[in-house]
Amino acid sequence: MLKKIKTFFKDLGKFLSEVAHDERIPERDKIVLTALIVLIISPIDLIPDWIPIIGFLDDLVIFGIIMDYFFDVLDSEILLSHYPWGMKSFSWIRRYARFIGALTPTFVKRRLWKYSGSPYK
Repeated sequence: MLKKIKTFFKDLGKFLSEVAHDERIPERDKIVLTALIVLIISPIDLIPDWIPIIGFLDDLVIFGIIMDYFFDVLDSEILLSHYPWGMKSFSWIRRYARFIGALTPTFVKRRLWKYSGSPYK
């Protein structure tokens, strides 16, 4: 079990590194994604976690913004070119990411991301 967890995090690190170095993704988007990931990992929150229910709301919204970028804003071809796991898991994660991403207001998404994607999407 420990070996599977170690392998997962190794694959995840490689995946994030490859996406971070992909030329097709605007530099500004990479900076915003990095800042959002740091906000989730950081013990400092916009809303303190000790406040029941809404304390975790800021982390959920930030996570939704990140997942929405990967699975809705970004073209699937770019993500799949780096995705180390199978298509079945990609479809499953995309389905739930879109559900979580629906919590994020559209005006926030438009202001954050510079990537414009394929016109044939």
